[in-house]
Amino acid sequence: LQTLIQETDPGADYRIDRALNEACESVIQTACKHIRSGDPMILSCLMEHLYTEKMVEDCEHRLLELQYFISRDWKLDTVLYRKCQGDASRLCHTHGWNETSELMPPGAVFSCLYRHAYRTEEQGRRLSRECRAEVQRILHQRAMDVKLDPALQDKCMIDLGKWCSEKTETGQELECLQDHLDDLVSECRDIVGNLTELESEDIQIEALLMRACEPIIQTFCHEVADNQIDSGDLMECLIQNKHQKEMNEKCAIGVTHFQLVQMKDFRFSYKFKMACKEDVLKLCPNIKKKVDVVICLSTTVRNDTLQDAKEHRVSLKCRKQLRVEELEMTEDIRLEPELYEACKSDIKNYCQNVPYGNAQIIECLKEIKKQLSTRCHQKVFKLQETEMMDPELDYTLMRVCKQMIKRFCPEADSKNMLQCLKQNKNSEVMDPKCKQMITKRQITQNTDYRLNPVLRKACKADIPKFCQNILNRAKDDTELEGQVISCLKLKYADQRLSPDCEDQIRVIIQESALDYRLDPQLQMHCSEEISNLCAEEAAAQEQTGQVEECLKVNLLKIKTDTCKKEVLNMLKESKADIFVDPVLHTACALDIKHHCAAIPPGRGRQMSCLMEALEDKRVRLQPECKKRLNDRIEMWSYAAKVAPAEGFSDLAMQVMTSPSKNYILSVITVGICVLFLIGLMCGRITKRVTRELKDR
Repeated sequence: LQTLIQETDPGADYRIDRALNEACESVIQTACKHIRSGDPMILSCLMEHLYTEKMVEDCEHRLLELQYFISRDWKLDTVLYRKCQGDASRLCHTHGWNETSELMPPGAVFSCLYRHAYRTEEQGRRLSRECRAEVQRILHQRAMDVKLDPALQDKCMIDLGKWCSEKTETGQELECLQDHLDDLVSECRDIVGNLTELESEDIQIEALLMRACEPIIQTFCHEVADNQIDSGDLMECLIQNKHQKEMNEKCAIGVTHFQLVQMKDFRFSYKFKMACKEDVLKLCPNIKKKVDVVICLSTTVRNDTLQDAKEHRVSLKCRKQLRVEELEMTEDIRLEPELYEACKSDIKNYCQNVPYGNAQIIECLKEIKKQLSTRCHQKVFKLQETEMMDPELDYTLMRVCKQMIKRFCPEADSKNMLQCLKQNKNSEVMDPKCKQMITKRQITQNTDYRLNPVLRKACKADIPKFCQNILNRAKDDTELEGQVISCLKLKYADQRLSPDCEDQIRVIIQESALDYRLDPQLQMHCSEEISNLCAEEAAAQEQTGQVEECLKVNLLKIKTDTCKKEVLNMLKESKADIFVDPVLHTACALDIKHHCAAIPPGRGRQMSCLMEALEDKRVRLQPECKKRLNDRIEMWSYAAKVAPAEGFSDLAMQVMTSPSKNYILSVITVGICVLFLIGLMCGRITKRVTRELKDR
């Protein structure tokens, strides 16, 4: 049969194959009518429309039958021979390149042409434009069906039967081989690996994917699609636009599959390979998987940055591309294999109906973190720690707050992005969805000081000094549930923190005073009381301190000791700074402006000023402020009985805010004067006795 085809040469004129001519007549009339009858390009036209709506089933079968033989004998491809004859002679050192021998096996010259087709100008001699187009045409055709790639079918026959026997639809066999790359025999793995590496440079070889992605390419990627040399730009563009509304399901699945295949070997990411090849050889030798290479290089970059190295070990071009790879990996949990493997069972149990894209699975796991298995919980915590140190890697935050970042933080460094958003959270023009996302991240940060890099740095000395017992009790890789931050809050009330740490804790107290969800200890210990006593306040869409105020007002009704302690701590904090008591601060804002404008905030100074104004009959406070202050005095009196002062500063604050402040201060003053007089008397007697002893 092969000899018959060689002699008749239907590649030069398809009409010689009567079965093909009859089966494909309707397709030729509709899809290829612009090509004259009998032209060899008719076959190429038919191949371009393979697996499209214009192709009929009978024509498809006949066409693949003929292409099976043409792909195995390049003498039969007239167009390729005509366009590439000069290049074959110039680059592959052969004149009669269609002739085969032991030294020149079938397809050897095409392999040579293929190697030169993707060379850059720096790498040396390249194919002519016409020949390159023909080589790409052949590669497009081979990618459509494994039967059209002789080497692939020959070396991978066993693996196709073993792993891909059920994958019979168009393009599924190659995808299946790529999915099982690590399981393939070495010869097949090499061929599939080389083909995948080629696809990473020129994804247009994947004709089926290109057809599926046509709308998105025309809308978002037409500039890079028109380039003579792709160099991985088109796939990068498709990945960046994967979640546009114009994206169809087939294209999205194809792009995601290619991303997953890329994780198996860093060589499958052409731009990453070209930018970081030398760095990988130098810094990460013997590492093959892309995710491991990314971790290796990013760890090196981070260490150099932390140590303020004069010169980075990772080159600038590699660092730029590394950033692109890191950001792409955050979009789908499957692109982070360690995290995915650790959380597979949890995803099945808790996030089964959640789509993988747009980091939705990762977000789902974050929201039910307490219910996760130990291993998955540890991985998610580690991921959050990384994201908080570098918020640009937080895919959901960056996506939801994209416009707000452009509005409020255009000049902000990626490391300070979340900090910038937090500072602008209460702006009138802040997008509600972004505000909600910022609050989520604040709740996460307040669960563990390690998730707040700014606080961690500011309180570096204070945490081991005041909260070492909490750190000692904590197990490795477990979250601290806000215990360290609660410890620092108490020291803030006692005015014992360093200035930098005090500033950060003040911000946290102010924020959590407005929204009880930002105080994990309060939520944990008072969940029942909030449900029973403050359900209406907790259900409010906008939290402005109503729940905290409700708990303070209902302090006498709280039965649980741990919850009562949390509310008493809130009262103690409010003594130290009126700004952390939003209800009182709002009620007394005018009075602070009129009577305490010259008093700097913090350390209980403005609170003491208001107390003095309350007792001064010449000063008229606003009725609401007066009422709230009297309420606070009652609460503090009760708190003093239930929880006695723990230190001198606490005692001093209780005295200053006591209704009997003047009486207590008078008694203390009289006591000091009496002690002073006694000291004077004793001093004179001692002096007289000493003089008498000297006279003797």
